Amino acid sequence: MLRRYPNAGEPLTCKPITLGLLNHGYRVSTTRGSYFLKHHLDDSTGDRATIVRQHRATQRLQSLGVPVAPPVEDTEGDTVTEIGGRCYALHPWVDGLHRVGAQLTTAQSQRLGALLGAVHTGLAQVMERGVTQARGHAGPNAADTFALIDDLLAAARGRRPRDAFDELAEHRLVERRALLEQYDDHRPPTPDIPATGWVHGDFHPLNVLYRDADPVAIIDWDRLGVQPRAEEAVRAAAIFFVQPTGKLELEKVRAYARAYRRAAGASAAELAAAVHRVWWERLNDFWILHWRYRLHDRRADPQFPAVSALAVWWTREYEAVREAFTE
Repeated sequence: MLRRYPNAGEPLTCKPITLGLLNHGYRVSTTRGSYFLKHHLDDSTGDRATIVRQHRATQRLQSLGVPVAPPVEDTEGDTVTEIGGRCYALHPWVDGLHRVGAQLTTAQSQRLGALLGAVHTGLAQVMERGVTQARGHAGPNAADTFALIDDLLAAARGRRPRDAFDELAEHRLVERRALLEQYDDHRPPTPDIPATGWVHGDFHPLNVLYRDADPVAIIDWDRLGVQPRAEEAVRAAAIFFVQPTGKLELEKVRAYARAYRRAAGASAAELAAAVHRVWWERLNDFWILHWRYRLHDRRADPQFPAVSALAVWWTREYEAVREAFTE
């Protein structure tokens, strides 16, 4: 593959990257330096046209000053290489660290919100127009969630031998069913004209690289698409700023959200609606248990204690969370 990139040098080592749940990538060292070789998986994200669109977006965002790592072009000016029916891309290696919210100061949290706002406004400038008025989706139906809870409860209770995770899963499932019964009438309506736009689609700590105090690269643009933009801001905050106990660091959320609203030109009402929709989404979501009990995949198990506790805490502290995003 490196023969297609005349300035990349001769290969020395190729080591798989193990961080992350879904990506396939390698650190390639050559006589000219280091690169990240990404294998785009054989699903919707592996479609060549989709990958090219992602690459063009990062190239254009870089011209606006957004910290990204666009792919290297080959001798033909292409950024996607197909080998054996699989798609690959070569990116410059970016030295940096991933930081969760606990490692960020309030000022850095503010900077993170401004960065996401710059991503959204930058994408609005560089992406094709006329496709940003996608209609909003209806929130999950609690009746469907009740059926899912029953199925997952049977799986958790039927495991032999049972362990502490199964006990916690059973507790959280029973607890969540009671909450959904109490708040069943709080399902958010589908907005007639949602504030949609192009978004990164997967903005979380593993996709932002820091060097010292500064973000130096936003990576992994596989989920680039048109969505309600404020919902991405809320989802990202719920990942960055969640504590192991399931609480959000609301002071950092407040600084992050203020900076996001200024940078993105988003109103408090837009953020309030997003908070409600993402809260309801979290209340109905059991993706980690789906992976464990239906797919027999335990890679996400360590996330479950904080994620499951957050849904309960968020429900109890709903007004405080909404105020942190909107005041």
